[in-house]
Amino acid sequence: MSVVSTDLRNVAIIGHNETGKTTLVEQMLFYANVISRPETVASGKTTSDYTEEEINHKISIHASLASMNWDGRTLNILDTPGTAGFIGETICGFRSCESAVMVVDGRDGAQIETIKLWRYLDERNKPRAVFINKMDRDRADYSKVLENLKETFKTTFVPVTIPMGNGKEFKGIINLIENKAYFMNRGEKETVGDIPAEFADYADEFRNSLIENAAEGADDLIEKYFDAGTLDSEEIRRGLREGMEQNRVVPAFCGCSEGGSGITSLLTFIRNNFPRPLGKKDWVIAEDGTAKDFIISAEGSAAAVVFKTTIDQFSGKLSFIKVLRGTIKGDTELMNVDIGKKERPNKVYRMVGKKLVETDCLPAGDIGVIAKSNIASTNSTLVEGSDQKLKFKPLAFPQPIYSLAISSDDKKSEVKMNESLHKVTEEDFTFRIKFNEETKENVVAGMGELHLNMILDKVREKQKVTIETKLPRVAYRETISHKSGIAEYSHKKQSGGHGQYARVLIEIEPLERGSYYSFTNAIKGGSVSKGYIPGIEKGLHEQMEEGFLAGYPMMDIGITLIDGKEHPVDSSEMAFKLAAKGAMKMALTKAGAVLLEPIMKLSVYIENDYLGDILSDLSGKRGRVLGQEDMGLLQLVKALVPQSELLNYAIDLKSMTSGTGSFEIEFDHYEPLSGKLADEVIKAYKESVKEEEE
Repeated sequence: MSVVSTDLRNVAIIGHNETGKTTLVEQMLFYANVISRPETVASGKTTSDYTEEEINHKISIHASLASMNWDGRTLNILDTPGTAGFIGETICGFRSCESAVMVVDGRDGAQIETIKLWRYLDERNKPRAVFINKMDRDRADYSKVLENLKETFKTTFVPVTIPMGNGKEFKGIINLIENKAYFMNRGEKETVGDIPAEFADYADEFRNSLIENAAEGADDLIEKYFDAGTLDSEEIRRGLREGMEQNRVVPAFCGCSEGGSGITSLLTFIRNNFPRPLGKKDWVIAEDGTAKDFIISAEGSAAAVVFKTTIDQFSGKLSFIKVLRGTIKGDTELMNVDIGKKERPNKVYRMVGKKLVETDCLPAGDIGVIAKSNIASTNSTLVEGSDQKLKFKPLAFPQPIYSLAISSDDKKSEVKMNESLHKVTEEDFTFRIKFNEETKENVVAGMGELHLNMILDKVREKQKVTIETKLPRVAYRETISHKSGIAEYSHKKQSGGHGQYARVLIEIEPLERGSYYSFTNAIKGGSVSKGYIPGIEKGLHEQMEEGFLAGYPMMDIGITLIDGKEHPVDSSEMAFKLAAKGAMKMALTKAGAVLLEPIMKLSVYIENDYLGDILSDLSGKRGRVLGQEDMGLLQLVKALVPQSELLNYAIDLKSMTSGTGSFEIEFDHYEPLSGKLADEVIKAYKESVKEEEE
């Protein structure tokens, strides 16, 4: 079935964990007659949570695409995880969808992930609506949650649907645009009828507010509202549509996804009022490396960005694409501009959970799938023809926050383990694996303990290998604290035939932090030939890489070559390299060598109740608090903390905040480490060298 770009709506379903996002998507599919009955998360049979890990853990782990038709329009709905550890999957939704529905619990209102995800939407200027869910639960309170959202996000929330009762009294919802009631029928679709008399005044009050807010969406509507005192249904829709597109209003819906309530009104509003992709912005990388706007257009040769990759055991590699220009068909020849290779997709698909649905084409603005591509990977730009200048901006994934050093029993198991983990990096851009040359460890990094454990458990199970984990060694650095004075070293070796001879005199001094290294040749009179200078520099570099105190690379050292001596027969580049290393060691004994530890920039998001505990803990971790920001229900604490103190912070924070806190981390700078802590690092290094020698 062909789809026209103007009939498309792409919507990410986002929200805190356990707010009912997957159940909401399941009901949408049921109402759109894509599935014959809605399943529950507990059953393990929902359309969008279909992987083994999701079924076992009863949470969404992957962003799942579900395409459906609602009253002649195609809705591409992306169900995203609500757990912080899988934020990379949610970012796929932010990039591929023009709008979002934030699902909020009818009892708890804005929670920590609600606030963080809202910030992501603000950064991208994405239009959004909210769906206040679970209105049938004890303690559900629509008015209280609505006030909580207004207070937290300081924006205009406009109720489009309101509940008929809260908690056990919940009967269904009232659609204020249609002025109709939708009654909940568990297991069946809701039925429409007149608004019960008991809710008439309540509905009138909210409808008057709706009309007033809708009028502010356009100048001509304000005039009509002042003249007539009201607006008709189509004018209300237009006012909300324009206000939503400009992010001045947030339409608010409510219901009970488990009971199938509030679904019709939400789907109809998405169909009629959510932004279509045509004419909206994406971004390309300009020749100077900056990002510039790219307008989604049906005109021109096809172009698409790959925003997600999965490897399915039955379908193989699946590349999820967003078409940003033209139309892609099975016989469209596409080129990956990064690698310059071309291929034809053969077939293009829509997706409903794990089910591939073949389609004639994917027009501009559409989201779909190419199967078994040899050229596509996440962040690839795919173009028709040979427009190699076009390069779409890659998705911006957060830095991993939790790392583990891993190993297996033997070489064969290590190879199997590494191959499997490298495949994971094709699908999950928030997961990293790297061999650390400094610490000689295989290190994996991800978005938290749960994220890494699920990946490692899956590899253990699939590959039948043992994977041992431990906290990784910190990548310290070494430097000097003062000038060395002149240090000299002569390298002499005679063993028959040509010998080896070189003499080097150097002086070293500390440089400004972050300068790494400088070399000055101050030799006068040509006592060392120019041809030997590269050998001297090589020796100095090697010694800096080997370290002096604890085997860590050295940095921020300025070296001056003062003098030297060569032999007409026995000198060589190798001899001068060895002499330079020896001179460097001599200089380091005089220059006050010190350890440097990495300092991380830490941003912690916590509920107000935990602020005191967090500040106290950071102080105990040698942290320097830079400031805090009041975000309503949340506090954002920013600090500089040594990396060695943060190796277990993902676990520590979870324990301190009952799992509600989250954090972001990035490298900031190096600082000197001295005293007992430095002694312990040096001692550990010497013991590891001793073990290797034995």
